[in-house]
Amino acid sequence: MLCFLIGLIVSLLGFFNNLAIENIAGTKFVITSNMMLARKYLAAFLVFASSNLGLTLFASLITALIAPEAAGSGIPEVKAYLNGVDAPEIFSLRTLFVKIVGSISAVSASLNIGKAGPMVHSGACIAAIMGQGGSKKYGLTWKWLRVFENDRDRRDLVTCGSAAGITAAFRAPVGGVLFAFEEMASWWRSALLWRAYFTSAVVAIVLRALIDVCLRDKCGLFGKGGLIMYDVTSANISYHLRDVPPVLVLAVIGGILGSFYNFLLNKVLRLYNLINEKGISYKVILACCISIFTSCLLFGLPWLASCHSCPSDASEPCPTIGRSGNYKKFQCPPGHYNDLASLFFNTNDDAIKNLFSKDTDLEFHHLSMLIFFVTCFFLSIFSYGIVVPAGLFVPVIVTGAAYGRFVGMVIGSHSNLNHGLFAVLGSASLLGGSMRMTVSLCVIILELTNNLLLLPLIMLVLLISKTVADAFNGNIYDLIMKSKGFPYLETHAEPYMRQLTAGDVVTGPLQIFHGIEKVCNIVHVLKTTGHNGFPVVDEPPYSESPVLFGLILRAHLITLLKKKAFSRAPAPIGPDAFVQFSSHDFAKKGMGNGDKLEDVELSEEEMEMFIDLHPFTNATPYTVVETMSLAKALMLFREVGLRHLLVVPKVCGRIPVVGILTRHDFMPEHILGLHPTLARGRWKRLRFPVAFSAQIY
Repeated sequence: MLCFLIGLIVSLLGFFNNLAIENIAGTKFVITSNMMLARKYLAAFLVFASSNLGLTLFASLITALIAPEAAGSGIPEVKAYLNGVDAPEIFSLRTLFVKIVGSISAVSASLNIGKAGPMVHSGACIAAIMGQGGSKKYGLTWKWLRVFENDRDRRDLVTCGSAAGITAAFRAPVGGVLFAFEEMASWWRSALLWRAYFTSAVVAIVLRALIDVCLRDKCGLFGKGGLIMYDVTSANISYHLRDVPPVLVLAVIGGILGSFYNFLLNKVLRLYNLINEKGISYKVILACCISIFTSCLLFGLPWLASCHSCPSDASEPCPTIGRSGNYKKFQCPPGHYNDLASLFFNTNDDAIKNLFSKDTDLEFHHLSMLIFFVTCFFLSIFSYGIVVPAGLFVPVIVTGAAYGRFVGMVIGSHSNLNHGLFAVLGSASLLGGSMRMTVSLCVIILELTNNLLLLPLIMLVLLISKTVADAFNGNIYDLIMKSKGFPYLETHAEPYMRQLTAGDVVTGPLQIFHGIEKVCNIVHVLKTTGHNGFPVVDEPPYSESPVLFGLILRAHLITLLKKKAFSRAPAPIGPDAFVQFSSHDFAKKGMGNGDKLEDVELSEEEMEMFIDLHPFTNATPYTVVETMSLAKALMLFREVGLRHLLVVPKVCGRIPVVGILTRHDFMPEHILGLHPTLARGRWKRLRFPVAFSAQIY
C-alpha cells in the first residue's frame, strides 16, 4: 500500500513539476518572442533577463533561508543515506517543499540545470516522511504508518522513492528501477526489487493517463516537451561495420570529456563552497550573478548565427512563432530561422528534442553546434553548486547530444547514422564518462528515445566511455559526496586493507558500561563522548569472568534516563523491566525527532541510583576477531548495513572487547593517518597521473 501511495504522489508531483515549468518558461519565451517580432530587442532582453533573475532570486532565497539542504541535486544525499549516512534534515517536510518550488523556479529561470536530480530527492523525501508516519513537527502524523520504525524498512522505502523519482523525470520505469539499484542502493534483495518495480509501474501508468489529458490541449503550453518521449526512430536506417569506428572514437572522446567535466565541476564546487561559507547574502548574490551571465549568453549568442531559409518540406511551421519548435525566428526576416536560437531560446527538454529529432541533418550549422556544445559544457558546470535545487542529468544529456551531433556533422556522409542518432550516442558517451553507470543509463536512453535500433551501439559507447573515464577520476556523485564530507563506503576494499587487521585501526579510549551501571556514570559518559553505541560487559559477581553481554545505543540510554527506570540498589530488575515501556519508546525516531540528553532532568538522589541495562541491550551484536582482515570486516560492515561492529580479542584472559569499528574507521583518511607508510606503498589503485586527476590513491 505504501509503495502504491509513494508512486501515486510522486507521479502527480512529476506531472505538476513539468506542467509548471513548461507553462512558466513557455510564457516567458512567448512574451520575449513577441517583442522580438516587433523588433523591440532591448525590451525583449530586459524582460527575459529580469524574469530569469526574479525566478532565480526567489529560488535562492527560499533555499538559503528555509532549507539549505535542498540545494543541489539531492542524489548524493540520498545515495549517502542508503549507504548508512543519516544526515540531518535531508528528508524533512520543509526540504521537500523547497525542493519542489525551488526546482520549478530555477529550471524555469533558464539556468542550465535539470529537474531529474531534484525529482529523485523529492521522491525519497516523500517515502521517508511516509515511512516515519508523517511529520511530528507540523502535526501531520498517522499512527497506522508507525510500523516502519526501523532502518531497514525506511531504507527500502527511500529506495522505492528514488526509483519513482527517476521514472517521473524521464517516464522510464525500468530505467528508474535499475538506476536505484545500480547507483543509489547499497543493499538490495529480491523483495525490494519487485516493490521498487511496482512503485515505478504506478508512476508510469498515472503519467501516461495525465499526458493523454494534456495531449487534448488542456494543459496550457505543456504537452510537446517535458514528459513526451523523444522521437529518433528512423525505420529505413541500418548500420554496418564501417559505422562502428566513428562510434568508438566518439565513445573514447566522450569518456575523456566526461572525466574532464567531473574534474572542473569538482574544482568549481570547492570555489563555491568558499564563497557560500561567507553567509546567505553571498550565496544569493552568486546565484543572481550566474543568472545574469546565463541570460546574456542565451540572448546574445544567437546573434552570432546566420539566418537560414526555411526548408520546403518542414514537418512543422517555419519559422516557429509562439510555442516550442525547431525553427525559432529570433531576429531573422520572414521565411528564415535562427538555428542557434532554436537551441538556446528553449527549455532543455525542447533543446534535447530538437537535437534528437530525425530527418534534420541540414537544420543546424557546424559553428552553431560547436558554440552550443561549448556553452552548455561550461554553463552547466558553473550553474551547479549555487544555492538552488539543481540536477545534472538533463544538462549532461543536452551537452552530450550537442557533442554527438557535432561529431555526426564532421563525419557527414561517411556513416549511415543520421545526426539525431549521433546525438543520442553523444549523450550516452558523456553520461557514461561523467556518471559511470551502464545498465540503467542504457535502459533510460532506450526508454527516452523509444528506439531499439541503437541498443548494441549504446551498450558499446557506455562501456568504453566509462572505462576510459575511470582511468582519470571517480563518478560525479562520488566526488560531490566527498566534497560534502559524507563518509561513503565503497563496494570494494582498497588493496592496502588486505594488509591490515581489524585490531590495527581500532582507536581508543573505549567506553564500557557494566551490566548494572550507576546513573551518574552513564550521564558523564554521554556528556563527554559522542559515541552512539557502547559495549555492555558483565563482571563478577554477575558472571564467573569478564564477558561481553552486548551493545546498547545512546538513544536507548537516553530513553532509560528520560523514563527514569532506576533502582536504589545494584540488583537485576527482573521480569518487570518493560512495565513502563512500549516498543514505540525504543523504535527509530523520525528525522530530527530523537530525544536529547539536555532535555533530561535528574536530581542528585537520582544520579546515585542504578540502571539494569541487561533487558535493554542487544545481546547478539555483530562481532569480529581482532585478527580478521580489515577488507573482510569492511565487506561485512557494508553488506549487512551495520553502524557498529564489535572487535573481540583472539585470546582469553583480556578485556572481552577490544574496540568498536564504526564507519569512520573504514575511511581511507583515517586508515592512512594511522598507517602513513601504506600511502607510499605499492598497494594503490592506479590512475593516470594527468593534470585533471581528481583523486589518486
